[in-house]
Amino acid sequence: METEKKLEIAVKALDSKRGEDIQAIKIADLTILAEYFVIVNGTSNTHARTLADEVEFMLSQQGVEPHHREADTGNTWIVLDYGDIIVHVFYKEARNTYRLENLWADGTPVDISGMLVKEGK
Repeated sequence: METEKKLEIAVKALDSKRGEDIQAIKIADLTILAEYFVIVNGTSNTHARTLADEVEFMLSQQGVEPHHREADTGNTWIVLDYGDIIVHVFYKEARNTYRLENLWADGTPVDISGMLVKEGK
């Protein structure tokens, strides 16, 4: 599956479960870690776990499994590593602490507005 299609599925999965402040950053020119980071936060530890589970479920429906899933003991930061895409799901306070967007500010922000459901529709 193309990387961009995986990115779209992940973003739509996060949006469908009301993930907050979903951002995608193209990092391919900066590192060999991945092509994209997707960063999102949930409103609670349970919400963060639900967001990660939904991404994993929706991509697995397409035959795509993560190479690795890692979470801290409180589910304040969950990482899904798909090789070309790494999804970071945070509890809001943890996201504010780590501020990955700032660490990867040299990356290229991806316009995901077309992947998000418009409120009220």
